[in-house]
Amino acid sequence: MDVRGGVDLRIHGITPSGTVSANPSAPMLYADAIIRGEARIADGGPMVVDTGSHTGRSPKDKFIVREPGSEGRIWWDGNQEMAESSFEHLRERVVDHLAHEATLYVVDAFAGADPEHRIAVRVVTTHPYHALFARTMFIDPTPDELRGFQPQALVLHAPALESVPEEDGTRTGTFIALHPSRTEILVGGTFYAGEIKKSIFTVMNDRLPLEGVLPMHCSANVGEDGRSAVFFGLSGTGKTTLSADPERALIGDDEHGWGTNGVFNVEGGCYAKVIRLSETAEPEIYKTTRTFGTILENVAIDARGTLDLDDDSKTENTRAAYKLEQVANAHPDKRAGHPSAVVMLTADAFGILPPIARLDRDQALYYFLSGFTSKLAGTEIGITEPQPTFSTCFGAPFLPQPPAVYADMLGRKLDEHRSAVWLVNTGWTGGPFGEGSRMPIAATRGLLHAALSGALEDVEYRLDPVFGFRVPLEVPGVDAELLDPRGTWSDPERYDRKARELAQMFRDNFEKFPPQLAAAGPVV
Repeated sequence: MDVRGGVDLRIHGITPSGTVSANPSAPMLYADAIIRGEARIADGGPMVVDTGSHTGRSPKDKFIVREPGSEGRIWWDGNQEMAESSFEHLRERVVDHLAHEATLYVVDAFAGADPEHRIAVRVVTTHPYHALFARTMFIDPTPDELRGFQPQALVLHAPALESVPEEDGTRTGTFIALHPSRTEILVGGTFYAGEIKKSIFTVMNDRLPLEGVLPMHCSANVGEDGRSAVFFGLSGTGKTTLSADPERALIGDDEHGWGTNGVFNVEGGCYAKVIRLSETAEPEIYKTTRTFGTILENVAIDARGTLDLDDDSKTENTRAAYKLEQVANAHPDKRAGHPSAVVMLTADAFGILPPIARLDRDQALYYFLSGFTSKLAGTEIGITEPQPTFSTCFGAPFLPQPPAVYADMLGRKLDEHRSAVWLVNTGWTGGPFGEGSRMPIAATRGLLHAALSGALEDVEYRLDPVFGFRVPLEVPGVDAELLDPRGTWSDPERYDRKARELAQMFRDNFEKFPPQLAAAGPVV
């Protein structure tokens, strides 16, 4: 692979090793990070940037190249294809754009904490802010590894360059295009930095199954007893918040692999939502928002450098990117053994699902393939309030291969390691969005502590008459009324009607999946 692609790799501020000045009194390193005049350095703390009109991902502008080396394994029903000729034309435009920049920024790093399943990544970008983001989110090579560094994946990042749809085969001026066989990614028309990390996650979702590793859109942590847990979920469902548990070591907050040696982080950093972040409920994440080295996206900051995490005037999707090591209880190896618990998080905007339920093996695959949750405001363009959605495997936008590939792998892992599986609703209770309230974080933490410690193995359960899973009748330290969502509604009969509506949504959505698993779903 020609990793240079004709680009003059002049480097300033961030070297090929990704080295960044650690001097907080030298903000000149960040001078070019001013995007349309909107970047600030908080006094003695993080860098604050405005990402322009794109404050979330652009999934409708993401493409996979249809080419001979990979087209047989790609899930074309779930991915937009781009002709290889269109990719080549667009690549020429990106390379030409980069070649005319006075300065380029290059970061060499790894994706994958397990040396047996990692890839070497090179990111070339026009903005130091995005280079710092890549340096933060990926895993640092050692000096010896850098000396022999051979990139296996290349991201050509040109956020100010917009494509021409009729010439480049795109939908709009924004593009995220992956060539699977060459492992090259083109990104342009958006300053939202999350596209960089998610494009590499998409690469890992294609590569890892070929190596017998299950890639997962999940967070992970491990207790002092060595029992690890993974938390599946879409953005905003609590993956980062719930895995950053002071009583457990954090493996990672978003992207992992489950291989023959256990669970490993794909990344070297965290990318947390920080809107209305609570210092009391989420102390570990809150601390990072005051730390030098953190990047805050679209967070309000006044002329004195004071942050306002409650300000959503720009977007609900305010973000903090920070190194994993900034979390006090981060696991230094970013790896642990096979998980004893698999948690599937859902933010149910209907207020129907219980705060926790135990799933059997077939139910686990059913709810994994369903991927039910609510898209929360700001995570994608056009989302302004929670919307019920089904995102296959809790990460449909990042799945190059058919969902059955990942579900089959999960089934084999559960069979082999006998992991307990839990469905946890971090959404609404007492009624739907707009009437009920968000599930208390303290209650969710209490439920998870009980589940992960084994305290729910011998308690009494009830069988949900619609959804078929088991719900504990009592959990130590948690209000028992929360466990029965029907009882939290002022009108139980209205709850019943809404529960049947949601059950029908599940069944309608599952028609495209294996019929043998349909019996594990809700009854209408």
